[in-house]
Amino acid sequence: MAILTGAQTSTPAASPTIGRRPGAAVLTAFAFGLAALGYRVAVLLAGAPPTNSDEGTMGLAALHIGQGSGLPVYFYGQNYMGTLEAYLAAPLVAVAKGSVLALRLPNLLLFAAFLAAMWALTRRLYSPWFATFVVGVLALGSDRILKNQLISGGGYPEINTAGAALVLLAVVLATRPRTAGYAAFGLLAGLMVWVDWLVLPYLAAAAAVLLLKRPGRRGWLALAGGTLVGAAPLLIHDLTSAWRHSAIPTFLGLNGGGPDASWADRLHGGVLTGIPLATGMCAPGRCEPWQLWWAPVWLVLLAVAGYTAWRAFRTQPDRVRPAGQLALVAAALVSLLVYARSNAAGNTPMESGRYLHCVLISTPAVLWPLWSLRGRATRWLGAGALAVICAFSLVATVSVVRELPRIAAVDDRQVGLLAELDRRGVTTVYSEYWTCDYIAYISVERVRCAVISADLTPGFDRYQPYKKAVADAPTRTFALPTDSPESAAVRGYLDAHQVSYTVDVVSGYDLYQPGTRVDLPLPD
Repeated sequence: MAILTGAQTSTPAASPTIGRRPGAAVLTAFAFGLAALGYRVAVLLAGAPPTNSDEGTMGLAALHIGQGSGLPVYFYGQNYMGTLEAYLAAPLVAVAKGSVLALRLPNLLLFAAFLAAMWALTRRLYSPWFATFVVGVLALGSDRILKNQLISGGGYPEINTAGAALVLLAVVLATRPRTAGYAAFGLLAGLMVWVDWLVLPYLAAAAAVLLLKRPGRRGWLALAGGTLVGAAPLLIHDLTSAWRHSAIPTFLGLNGGGPDASWADRLHGGVLTGIPLATGMCAPGRCEPWQLWWAPVWLVLLAVAGYTAWRAFRTQPDRVRPAGQLALVAAALVSLLVYARSNAAGNTPMESGRYLHCVLISTPAVLWPLWSLRGRATRWLGAGALAVICAFSLVATVSVVRELPRIAAVDDRQVGLLAELDRRGVTTVYSEYWTCDYIAYISVERVRCAVISADLTPGFDRYQPYKKAVADAPTRTFALPTDSPESAAVRGYLDAHQVSYTVDVVSGYDLYQPGTRVDLPLPD
């Protein structure tokens, strides 16, 4: 019903038929929000989304914070991406040590805050019932959406909440300046500069709206003070470190890695695949060709929204509301352009779609042209289009539910491996990157793990103390996924050099225990 009755007007003002009962809109949005949280709780309890060593790394940071043995500023092993998730989860991890659920519960609260911010923002910029409809759309969750919102892998769960809150604060402060509001804006801005720069397009767009009404002296001081407090971890670290170890040169040097992708691959992966993947249209691990229609439609709707908002900004006496709409359009466009020019968009589009996570904040701007169509025929056309969009998102959501048993089995492999290591009394082990830190976290560092590469040299260890601990251990154990290049290389080396060893297959891992000590890098 919301779709049919809401498409009344092309202006941001509430339509006559839907604007009289905002209380009903709030209650309906609240029901959508509860359903969204219930769905995500069920997914978490089912053991999904699948975890990995990156989440294990964040878990180790939370564990060290709770123990008082470390206060990491950045994700271990790199000089960018702040560890806010670890600090939020540290109290829970201190109680439920080694629990992946404890890591993810703060992210669930961040998602709830995101829905609340999006409802408030959409209501201010458009209309109450449209805001409720947007919450209903955002309540759905494809595989990629859930991974971004729930996994504590660094940055993603918090940036959408902060981005939506920044635009909302900017719209409010441009109408009613408040010192406390400026301080809150600065604090959030500083935190995001520390945590993840993917949200910078939304931060910049929000700042432009904020400055429609210039802050007074107290406002500027509050902004500056809040920003300094929020960005304090980054500032302290970078000002006391060598330039090459600071965030700016590190982040600016990122381009997705790997070989240079062609522009055709970048546009296909970054736009045709990136948009439907990042906005919740794709099944787990793939975007079918028939789902790619959403990319050109999304671009057209964004262009229409931008033109309409720009015209309103130039002609309406109240410029704050169209400025907020323009901010959503401009930030989404900049985010897309930055991502599409990267190698990641062309080389690894399915995994790298997370870099477009922030465009969900612009959902109201994209859908408003369909909701606001006037005229009997066009109103029904818009309602039908919105229904199709919701149907595709719902199909992607249902596909996640169908995949839950298989997804849960992925994490069971590492749990089974840890149980076997504990049974054998093994406390140090060599494994591959996507296993090591996860095993270390769920064992609460009872098992320390160092990474081995397929060429039998030391791999990328995010937490360096483990490398030394494993190297100094008197015995060697290799736990490597069956049929992996690393497992084949270790077996080949041991056989070629006639090193006696035992090997057992445990939960999808080959567990090698040589009879004599072998050290990395293994000689030819």
